[in-house]
Amino acid sequence: MKGLVIKTTGTLCKVLSDENLIFDCKIKGKTRLQKIDFTNPIAVGDYVDFQFNKKNNIGFIEHIHKRKNYIIRKSVNLSHRSQLIASNIDLALLIITIDNPVTSLNFIDRFLVQSAAYGIESKLVFNKIDLINKSTNNKLEFYQKIYKEIGYEVISSSVPQKKNIKKIKNLLKNKVTVLTGHSGVGKSSLVNLIEPKLDLKTKTISNYHKQGVHTTTYAEMYPLSFGGFIIDTPGIKGLGLIDIDMNQLSKYFPEMLLHSQHCKFKNCIHVNEPYCGVLNALNKKEIVQSRYDSYLSMLDKNTNYRKNNYK
Repeated sequence: MKGLVIKTTGTLCKVLSDENLIFDCKIKGKTRLQKIDFTNPIAVGDYVDFQFNKKNNIGFIEHIHKRKNYIIRKSVNLSHRSQLIASNIDLALLIITIDNPVTSLNFIDRFLVQSAAYGIESKLVFNKIDLINKSTNNKLEFYQKIYKEIGYEVISSSVPQKKNIKKIKNLLKNKVTVLTGHSGVGKSSLVNLIEPKLDLKTKTISNYHKQGVHTTTYAEMYPLSFGGFIIDTPGIKGLGLIDIDMNQLSKYFPEMLLHSQHCKFKNCIHVNEPYCGVLNALNKKEIVQSRYDSYLSMLDKNTNYRKNNYK
């Protein structure tokens, strides 16, 4: 039988068959060993072939179909490996809050780079704007201006005010959409407003730590009554970039890609090379400093970029 993985909980997962039936399944040992790049061999969104054992009331996944794309996060226990979050995605929405909890510009940039590198359309949703006050409004406007000016769609949302919920709903129609972001940004609350019958668990922010509480333990995919699927993910602290070619990293920054055509050297990585179009644009403030800082932080963790190596 063929099916779609809609939930994973370690070695067990739930598979939605072509007949619209849900089966509890395990992954066969050989299948597990085939996927050595990640801490988990299977993800929500995977298409699989499986056999169901009626006697034991359990299915066994025998084959995982090739993924068109996926998103990953840093593994908590194994820093050199990453964890698959979801696969075969049409749209990725990053849910952002300016405060309680704070979403950093670096985290936003890593999300956008990962989405672009894996061929996933991405949009930014600034949630909880009903909580914005005078002290945080300038920060909100600054954040949104950065990404609007380089071509990303930015949406402001509020669950209590139901702001832009219809707009978000229209974006999700007939697509497989993953919602991601830190714990406490309101992912599950947004899903409940978009599809009330799901009634996902929600919790309030910890006043002591000003951080979110994990309400989603595992990624799970839900069918939408108006067409498509939505994937609610656990809160993410760090996004992985393990299989991105660092020599190609700047191509996933639209403004850097634009100015890199003026670089003298073909293998310029825009750090200390002479006649660099990107550095020239940065000096003219045509590239926002925070974006360039994010680029350097990603580069620094993966390459010895300070070595002069231009030709």
